Amino acid sequence: MRDYEIVYIFHPSLEEEGVTQKLDRFHGLLTGDRGGNVTEVDHWGKRQMAYPVEDQTSGYYVVAHFAAPSEALPEFERILKLDEELLRYLVVVNEGDLATTPVPPQPKRDEESEEEGEEA
Repeated sequence: MRDYEIVYIFHPSLEEEGVTQKLDRFHGLLTGDRGGNVTEVDHWGKRQMAYPVEDQTSGYYVVAHFAAPSEALPEFERILKLDEELLRYLVVVNEGDLATTPVPPQPKRDEESEEEGEEA
């Protein structure tokens, strides 16, 4: 078994309860008879996306860590692709012990104040 991290971006119209139900169903594919286990789930909530995805500018973000045999991933990802309320997801091998806590967004810098600072 390997350790993985997954980031889900759900449709922004989903509330936390609906997202939790979907996560329970998705994670059920990895646990049980598959032998995997979910070690951490962190709901980041609704956040602005860098670019529109399926005409949405925001999404409900969730990061999860899990351990599962590599044979379980193809079926897991096939089910994820079929869910129309899941805008994007990314599964990566977790090679470190990184926290899933979100980093607060940085305030945008004003270009004019940046130019003034260079002239002084």
